[in-house]
Amino acid sequence: MPPVKRKPRTYDPALVRAGLIAQVESVRTAVHQLTPEQLARPSGLPGWDVHHLVAHIAGQIEAVPRLLAEPPPRATAPETDLNTWAVSTAGAAEELDAATRKHAQAYRSAAAAVDDAVEELEPVLEQAVRADVLLPHDFGAMRALDFTVTRLVELVVHSDDLTRATGVRVPPARQALAATVRLLADALAAKAPGGAVEVRIPPFAVVQCVEGPRHTRGTPPNVVETDPLTWIRLATGRTTWEKELDAAHLTASGERADLRDHLPVLG
Repeated sequence: MPPVKRKPRTYDPALVRAGLIAQVESVRTAVHQLTPEQLARPSGLPGWDVHHLVAHIAGQIEAVPRLLAEPPPRATAPETDLNTWAVSTAGAAEELDAATRKHAQAYRSAAAAVDDAVEELEPVLEQAVRADVLLPHDFGAMRALDFTVTRLVELVVHSDDLTRATGVRVPPARQALAATVRLLADALAAKAPGGAVEVRIPPFAVVQCVEGPRHTRGTPPNVVETDPLTWIRLATGRTTWEKELDAAHLTASGERADLRDHLPVLG
């Protein structure tokens, strides 16, 4: 039986805006607490110390006003959706690394980099969550609302990186965490289409994926369940299937409920 096409998930602009404001403020507060010693620590990401990581975060915030200020794309309809963005990010890794290094050199103060990015973001918050505005993204024209959802993903993922590297807690805003979990779950379902496995990330998402017999009634024979933070780390390659299974942060029942060949989702 061919997989049933799912309607694209919709995101409420007001919740996306609230999540962006809250997560940016969470990052900003944490960055202002960092000491020079903490900024010099390894970030956990290849070749970056924490100063590079913070510069990258500032760049993700600044990307919203920067793209909004550019001439609109020639396209009259979106060319890049959220699933396409998620599975395409690995291809832009070298470009992102170069941009991050340049940004890190331009700012001797990590806090100043974030402060400047936030100052640029604030005047365009309403425009940033509009579904009728197209931005000239490198992957193709993208709705402003969708691009801002991707900023929530970047901020939540890198907030966790920052916490683990420095010990300074950067709490995820609920709206931002929910959007991140859902986007990554939907991207998994798009990458491995099917209905054989049900993936549960309570309280935010349930998706079906992987080719095979589709379950319609009762308890599914193949179920994967984990918490939001573990799911985000799995979907972005911050941890491994084996490690989280051994730590009991993940349960997988059924002969098809092994997703390691489909992870990570985000490059």
